[in-house]
Amino acid sequence: MAAAVAAGMPAWHIDPSRLMSLQADYAAKLQKLWADFASPELAVPALSDKRFASPAWSEQRPFAWNAALYLLNAEFMRHMADAVDSDALTRDRIRFLTQQWVDAMSPANFLTTNPDAQKKMIETQGESLRKGLENMMADVSRGHISITDESAFQVGVNVGLSPGAVVFRNDVIELIQYSPSTQNVGARPLLLVPPFINKYYILDLQPDNSLVAHAVGQGHTVFLVSWINAQPEHASLTWDDYVQRGVIDAIEVARAIGRHDTINALGFCVGGTILATALAVLAARGQRPVASLTLMTTLLDFELPGSIGVFVDQSQVAWREQTIGERGIMSAQDLGTTFSFLRPNDLVWNYVVSNYLKGESPPAFDLLFWNADGTNLPGPLYVWYLRHMYLQNELRVPGALTCLGEKVDLGLIDVPTYIFGAREDHIVLWQAAFASTRLMSNDVRFVLGASGHIAGSINSAIRNRRSYWTDGSQQADTAEKWLQSATEHPGSWWIDWSTWLEDFKGGARRAPTQLGDAAHPPIEAAPGQYVKVKAGNPSSLPGI
Repeated sequence: MAAAVAAGMPAWHIDPSRLMSLQADYAAKLQKLWADFASPELAVPALSDKRFASPAWSEQRPFAWNAALYLLNAEFMRHMADAVDSDALTRDRIRFLTQQWVDAMSPANFLTTNPDAQKKMIETQGESLRKGLENMMADVSRGHISITDESAFQVGVNVGLSPGAVVFRNDVIELIQYSPSTQNVGARPLLLVPPFINKYYILDLQPDNSLVAHAVGQGHTVFLVSWINAQPEHASLTWDDYVQRGVIDAIEVARAIGRHDTINALGFCVGGTILATALAVLAARGQRPVASLTLMTTLLDFELPGSIGVFVDQSQVAWREQTIGERGIMSAQDLGTTFSFLRPNDLVWNYVVSNYLKGESPPAFDLLFWNADGTNLPGPLYVWYLRHMYLQNELRVPGALTCLGEKVDLGLIDVPTYIFGAREDHIVLWQAAFASTRLMSNDVRFVLGASGHIAGSINSAIRNRRSYWTDGSQQADTAEKWLQSATEHPGSWWIDWSTWLEDFKGGARRAPTQLGDAAHPPIEAAPGQYVKVKAGNPSSLPGI
């Protein structure tokens, strides 16, 4: 059995000459470090890492030199991982696991080697340690590390504030229509499809950074999909169920209430993936209900899967298929842990140090509250997505996927498309977002924003920070060449998007005085009930 396991393991090695070079370099740096440490007249080493920025690290020589030794060892381990010769996935996994170990072993993470935490313990006469233990026990009961004060926010009270009403509900979504804020609106409605892996209110956090409020303020009649937070009764829902009852039903209701044959549509992250799938299904049926499409940090081509790729291979997907592939739940806790360890220093160890070693309470921060407010996913939906998108990358291949009985061909969508990528995105690499431009058959505008997956996407036009790039060469055959020829602009990409979308409003009409219509009267005020359901709680959903 051991031989069989070994035979199934990916092959990897490090070139001996490269290894000897790394070892020689490490030995020279280590020797200098020890020589400097033995010279009392030398100042403590400079520690550029933010984990060791507190003066307590430099005030006591042993702690400073211990941190310097850790940084040297960490550098050597990373160079070792980079030197591995193997297939791309194996190299990425070795780098990922090496970095996990390196980050976990930081002297900042342990009370005995963290002078900042020790200093606070002495100054508070042990109160910080008592409070840290209390915080740790509370997090054990919650099942996750607290990264914000979760009691400080409530959806519909101080996040998710845009006024509107739920005008449609089924077992997969609530559809929210937002109240107009202008006298006239575009005749063609705008549908927003957020990712089903998170709560929708990332698009409506606060009034000054709300994409919903921005679009409403630009004169659009905005509809938004609020996905179910899967409970045991939803454990058999599939990708096809989400395509039909999540996206296609939402399109039809928005068209009916908006009294227009076509709508504009935006998909964010996996919301864009499932929106594009739905539009391809409809195109295969000869239906084109969308006049323009916006894809915001969306993967259609999964060849460059980003950091998540280290978790996906044949054995992992097969295991998930066996356990939850026909009926089951992928829990928000498991998903949240996975995403947190993509950035362990920022989303794990930073809070271990502050919450437990220093006894501090995490601050109230709306974005981190949203990040911690996870959603469960139906098992069949989740494993189908993993296999056919991440593992087999079939969405980019015309006819390779069948959804709702139709062969999926993205080229049939054939509408003007705005594609946004974020330059520092580790979930949807901007080069992967750029790859979508080659899959769409109509006019495509690609725009690159600064920062990451969330901060780059939710870049308020009111705050107007950061920058974005446009108008790279249409003939560029790589993302990098496109960027070399692109023009950088200061501020929010939302302004560019709004200008582009203006051409697809479909003329102007008076803003409606009532939401919904006779067939779809308001059910209740926004934000509705689905978004308030917590992961892991017993089902408290209204009857369908």
